[in-house]
Amino acid sequence: MYVLLLISTGIVIGLIVAAPIGPVNLICIRRTLAYGPVNGFVSGLGAALGDGVFAIVTAFGLTAISQWIEGFSTPLRLVGGVMLLVFGIHIFRSDVSQLRDAEGGSLRESGSRSLLRTIASTFALTITNPATLFGFTALFTGIGSLAGGQTTFLDAALMVAGVIAGSTIWWFMLTALIGIFHRHIDTAVMRNINHFFGIAVTGFGVVVLGDIALKLI
Repeated sequence: MYVLLLISTGIVIGLIVAAPIGPVNLICIRRTLAYGPVNGFVSGLGAALGDGVFAIVTAFGLTAISQWIEGFSTPLRLVGGVMLLVFGIHIFRSDVSQLRDAEGGSLRESGSRSLLRTIASTFALTITNPATLFGFTALFTGIGSLAGGQTTFLDAALMVAGVIAGSTIWWFMLTALIGIFHRHIDTAVMRNINHFFGIAVTGFGVVVLGDIALKLI
């Protein structure tokens, strides 16, 4: 019963962290619409792995790593902001006439290499957002304390597994739902979607970089 409580607590934390609509969610939705639910879900797995890293740091009390991440908060956010700008511009300028060809041809030809790049891109975006670490700290302190008592190494491992599972569940549900509309979107609609998501993701990047600039002034 206690094991189920720990895993369930981790799943809840994973869902809470993954669900808010942010740049990674937008990118996964766009990739699902453009290339299908498999590509979107794999993109989500990259974010789930990033969440897992932060969950490990928080659950196992890796203070040195946590302080290192906090100390490099600005450079990490800078990298993340630039990546968001690049992603946003790339999405906005994507040639929608080639999306179906890419889905049926190059993605399949690239195979695991393409999927690995897909995972790596969202993992990098997630891991360059130190605010996620602080969010995990708050959630583990609040929701995690419901388990009660002093957590052991096994307890922490179970909660981390729950976090990754919860995040993965979210990405599966999101991409499966969005994937229903995948085959019914024509080129004109996809172009509008690209422009919307491109502007939105670029906007997140501008906000991140603008916030950094204001703090440095």
